[in-house]
Amino acid sequence: MNKFVEIDPLMLEENVFRSIGRDWMLLTAGKEGKYNTMTASWGGMGVLWNTDVVFAVVRPSRYTYEFFERERHFSLSFFGNSFKRALQFCGTQSGRDCDKVSEAGLLPLFDAPAPYFNEARIAICCKKLYTQDIDPEKFLDPTIASHYPNGDYHRMYIGEIKKILVRK
Repeated sequence: MNKFVEIDPLMLEENVFRSIGRDWMLLTAGKEGKYNTMTASWGGMGVLWNTDVVFAVVRPSRYTYEFFERERHFSLSFFGNSFKRALQFCGTQSGRDCDKVSEAGLLPLFDAPAPYFNEARIAICCKKLYTQDIDPEKFLDPTIASHYPNGDYHRMYIGEIKKILVRK
């Protein structure tokens, strides 16, 4: 039985600042049998090009980067507080080295354009529209550079929201 219902983006009643910046999310891309996820606390949602979009950032050093580069779709999964430990695990372990999804106790679902998680309270499935590398020469505030002591600048992905699923 599907535990989710699809809603229109205008019906999403979520504080994205709290959900992304404080509660965190999982960014996921790939296909059944070959996917990866990572915890993220940077990103956003809004409207661009008359389209409901999200933006997510991934460092090239992350294993998930390979999947974001290869795949056309990705998802953002948001969880309740009881999953904070699982998100901490997914943010500190690499899918190159272990099956972090199963070790975190999560069940991936593959019935949408991108994998998401059975335990999520919200899943947002997106189609990539645009990518751009963060360019340190464009920093107008020089203190931003302190987020990159190793020079490992993110790639930004803007994705069109194709489906929002919320737990029933």
